[in-house]
Amino acid sequence: MTADDLRRGALTALAALAPAFPAEGAVTLRELPFLAQFSFRFRDVPAVPCPPPGRFVSMTDRLDALWLGPDEWLVVGPDGAQDAIRELLRPVLDPSFGSLVDVSANRAVLELAGPAARAVLEKGCSIDLHPRAFTPGCCVQTLVSKVQVVLRQTASDPAPVYQLFVRPSFADYLARWLLDAMAEFAG
Repeated sequence: MTADDLRRGALTALAALAPAFPAEGAVTLRELPFLAQFSFRFRDVPAVPCPPPGRFVSMTDRLDALWLGPDEWLVVGPDGAQDAIRELLRPVLDPSFGSLVDVSANRAVLELAGPAARAVLEKGCSIDLHPRAFTPGCCVQTLVSKVQVVLRQTASDPAPVYQLFVRPSFADYLARWLLDAMAEFAG
């Protein structure tokens, strides 16, 4: 048995609720485990593509930067991309102000997708998720059912796809709340 065999996502225990995670239909929910996540702080916009407020951008074909605040971004990539993130961002760090911190274990990531995904989120989120206001490329820190999340929309065609970055200690509660909110759309 290797260390990788022992890795478990924050929502591994919810696998027993497999019937509640519909494979097809109006809305689906799944965990995206083990994403590489780095907090990147920089006073001035660095010489790498970082997004403006309320947006995220692709830095490379595998790495995205999500705007979190005036001098803070969350850089996200697939499992194992930690070295690629460090190599990309360390050269542009300002020695007097700046940091690059691996926060991969700090947030679980849920993906909510399908034609009814927006309707599900609107049950517990006060921001305007209408396509005229929140489109693919948008991200925001907000509350969903009283839980702090970083919410981003990654697609809209053929249906909306949202990712919710949530602290692992709240992931189970949020997943169960989302499953309950999804119930009316079950096929």
